[in-house]
Amino acid sequence: MIHFKNVTKIYDNITALRNISFSIEKGEYVFVTGPSGAGKSTLLKLIYLAEKPDEGIISIAGYSTDTLKDRAIPYLRRNIGVVFQDFKLLENKNVYDNIAIALRIRGVGEREIRERVHEALKLVNLRHKADSLPSALSGGEQQRVTIARAIVGEPTVLLADEPTGNLDADNAAGIMKIFREINARGTTILFATHNRDLYKNTGCRVIKLDSGNIVYDDLE
Repeated sequence: MIHFKNVTKIYDNITALRNISFSIEKGEYVFVTGPSGAGKSTLLKLIYLAEKPDEGIISIAGYSTDTLKDRAIPYLRRNIGVVFQDFKLLENKNVYDNIAIALRIRGVGEREIRERVHEALKLVNLRHKADSLPSALSGGEQQRVTIARAIVGEPTVLLADEPTGNLDADNAAGIMKIFREINARGTTILFATHNRDLYKNTGCRVIKLDSGNIVYDDLE
């Protein structure tokens, strides 16, 4: 599903990731952890091709960075959902339209959009908030909208970059429950976090980064 082979990424003479290699199989739930600046966000950016590696090869869902044309990147990204820490919701659009926009960009018909959006809202328990603006929602609710937007396109891979970082413990627990359900449906998940409490004793695989190197890769 996802393969990194001898991948290095450098920003302004600072090595963010150094010659890393690993593979993630379909349906895995993997936590990526490490201190601030370890390379967690860079790793996720490389997967959804917000960045490209300076050295090495990445293959994702059959696409390989050494042969991928720029015009093919949008098609690769259709396989990938992304959940950010800071939500990135459109403040002038209601919840329904914030989720639907990803499908409208692809030209999906409104009837199918309606079905998919309602299903996504049901999963995150927010169907009653479909007409609300983001400003009327709590932080936990906004993050659930972000998750619904990420999964409405039925991606094979879901990337999460510190999605509970701005939430209290109760809201964080609710978000983690949603991610477990998404994974149980077959979606491959990479979840970046510095918070060990989120992954300890989960039985999930943990990849730990430190100064751009993989220093641990095993089940927790």
